[in-house]
Amino acid sequence: MLKDLRYDLRSSIVVFFVALPLSLGIALASGAPLFSGILAGIVGGIFVGYFSQSTFSVSGPSAGVAGIIALAIISLGSFEAVLFSIVLAGVFQVFLGILKVGTVGYFFPSSVIKGMFASIGIILILKQIPHALGYDVDFEGDENFFQLDGRNTFSEILEAISHVTPGAMVISLISLIILFFWDLPLVKQYRFLRAIPGALLVVVCGVLLNAFFNSSVTNLALGTEHLVVIPSGSGSFFTFPDFLNWSNPQIYVTAATIAIIASIDTLINIEASDKLDPYKRITPLNRELKVQGAANIILGLLGGLPVTSMIVRSSANITSGARTKMSTIFHGIILLIAISIIPNLLKLIPLSSLAAILILVGYKLTSLQQFKAMFDKGKSQFLPFIITVLAVMFTNLIQGVFIGILVALFFILKANLQRAVIVVNSEGNYLIKFSKDVTFMHKASLRNALLKVPNNTRLLIDGTKSHFMDEDVLETIDDFKETAKIKNIEIEMMGISLKDKTN
Repeated sequence: MLKDLRYDLRSSIVVFFVALPLSLGIALASGAPLFSGILAGIVGGIFVGYFSQSTFSVSGPSAGVAGIIALAIISLGSFEAVLFSIVLAGVFQVFLGILKVGTVGYFFPSSVIKGMFASIGIILILKQIPHALGYDVDFEGDENFFQLDGRNTFSEILEAISHVTPGAMVISLISLIILFFWDLPLVKQYRFLRAIPGALLVVVCGVLLNAFFNSSVTNLALGTEHLVVIPSGSGSFFTFPDFLNWSNPQIYVTAATIAIIASIDTLINIEASDKLDPYKRITPLNRELKVQGAANIILGLLGGLPVTSMIVRSSANITSGARTKMSTIFHGIILLIAISIIPNLLKLIPLSSLAAILILVGYKLTSLQQFKAMFDKGKSQFLPFIITVLAVMFTNLIQGVFIGILVALFFILKANLQRAVIVVNSEGNYLIKFSKDVTFMHKASLRNALLKVPNNTRLLIDGTKSHFMDEDVLETIDDFKETAKIKNIEIEMMGISLKDKTN
């Protein structure tokens, strides 16, 4: 709608400045042509943005897949062979959507998703500190604790402190001041100022500052290694797959690996972006897998990296005030226009300016209030949350989330087991009541409850609320009948039918 256009355009500019360095950085980390990352950002914005039913999710090349691509280029011998695998991975994803595998994404616990938000926010801040200081060795978009350059997140920061580039630090500090000032209510009350994206202002200021350094304060001037690197060339941007590798079994192994990792990445990030949606709309996940798969088929055919839904881009989209999915599409169009028409201008952008933008995105994803709110909900919510935060920080997104899910499942199972078997004591009369269907998982809870019944008492076991009772549970009750004779416990049962042991 027209009334949402100005919000979507403003947000798309912010997402563009977030997506540009990440797309280039992930292509660099993959060992693929730089344009493959840009192409992935364009297709992820325009194609996925148009056909997806997610309002705010933004797709692009994923750091989680970068390592797979880098290894595949070595094992398969060429990027063209890898492109064939990307085409097949897209086909696999479409079939996963048809088979309705995407439904598993609805089962990610809320505490784990919130932990992912917080950890990604912290990782963004930590990973951008070196770039803000002018130490641009690690690639943009790296989310892993252990980096490809042999360092880790913390040792990279220590190394950056020892190799500060003064000009970059000045630009990043001024950029952060501008961004935080631009978010103040004082600025937002003026409509003409609200219309200017803070990210755009920061980038323009960064370019002008570096131009000033070059002309007047040369010791602060940034070299090309501290500026955005844009692929150059004419008519050779597209790369096409090598279908002659069809007989190589490694092609299919690589394709399946890409499809699985990209699908998991997408399901996690879509669920996360839905949580950030102010209206809490639910994205059809099976359709999303089909759309992502179709996009990856296109990218494999044209020479692009595979895409997934990306929470960093998506959160930047939402927190910048996007109203509709047009913001996602606009960012892809801006990326296409910018790389086609003004690549030389993009090369003037300091990485330290973009680092400031990403630090603000990270700051908005995590807050002390969020940690306090989860702590107040009790350990069954806080522990999965905080363990997810730490696991994602010290491993990577997918591994960290699955560790968080395992912890959350432990508390879910524990609560389920405790609530199924209820024990009541009233003046020596004991009641053990099943509040729901009971299975072999409840056997331990039942045995513990039976052990608490003292000698010379009366026990009523009520199974009227249980429509299903596992054979293990019935056997445990039957065995206790023999123990009850020794302990002089009188047993009465309701809604429970035990088979004769002799049958």
